[in-house]
Amino acid sequence: MNLANATIGQVMVPIDDFDRGVAFYKDVLGLPFLFVAPPQMAFFMCGSVRLLVGVLPKDQSARRGSAIYFKVQDIRGVAASLKERGVEFRADPHVVHRTPTVELWLAEFVDPDGNQLALMSETAVVAG
Repeated sequence: MNLANATIGQVMVPIDDFDRGVAFYKDVLGLPFLFVAPPQMAFFMCGSVRLLVGVLPKDQSARRGSAIYFKVQDIRGVAASLKERGVEFRADPHVVHRTPTVELWLAEFVDPDGNQLALMSETAVVAG
């Protein structure tokens, strides 16, 4: 498996002040607001791409630029395949947001130059 069939699902923009940043993207730019997730992440839609605006944890310095989230169907399979090729993930694929019908899964990694990349997958919640 590789990223030949991946699409861009989400772009991350680091901000320093959460309330000011959310107000700018929501009120000034008028991007459709989706939801807020802890600790300080807000999600918006921009066409077919979701924009994550968030404050980085204190131990991470902001690298101005975009983090690219590759949207895949089988996040565990693709992550395993990339691990075999030497990609080091910060954590195994994990749920970062859950609604009654959908789970958002992420697995973050960096390229050789330290640019922020991630796999993402949205899966239906199985009733049970």
